[in-house]
Amino acid sequence: MTQKLAAAQFLIADPFLKDDNFMRSVVFLCSHDATGSFGLTIHKKLGFHLSDLMEDISNTNIPVYVGGPVATDTLHFLHQYPNLIPNAQALGNGIFWGGDFSAVITLLNNNAIELHKIKFFLGYSGWSAQQLDDECKEHSWLVDDATASILFEVEPEKTWEACVRKLGDEYLQLLLYPIDPQLN
Repeated sequence: MTQKLAAAQFLIADPFLKDDNFMRSVVFLCSHDATGSFGLTIHKKLGFHLSDLMEDISNTNIPVYVGGPVATDTLHFLHQYPNLIPNAQALGNGIFWGGDFSAVITLLNNNAIELHKIKFFLGYSGWSAQQLDDECKEHSWLVDDATASILFEVEPEKTWEACVRKLGDEYLQLLLYPIDPQLN
């Protein structure tokens, strides 16, 4: 599947991709241009919550995900609340990136937003100019349009499978491939 890279796409790791950071991963592509690419791995929960990172968050059940191996001390978020979170960047398919974080804190503390429509990430996945294009040419990634339902509603451990199924019947065999074919 060859597709021009752009924001609001899923990068679905080839089942034989050996990089521990991206093995059977799905990355939501936030930006892609001549200078490089920026994305967030969407399915790897960290072992703590947003309230563990920030004292002013009263809800203790908001998970934080591994966005990627770059700048793991930075917090990012994707959501579906452009009318409630000022300065959010529209990426497409009803998915928005960032915005006024003080508004997010207020909304969270007032229970004014649904938690299945916002996700928080530490770190990000980044590629230098042309690097991601080259990785796609090498078939390290399958590319498909992102959907808010997979991004926000699918259980983390089922995300890669859901994305492969969305690609169509000709890709279903990928689900049968062992993680380490040398053990087969």
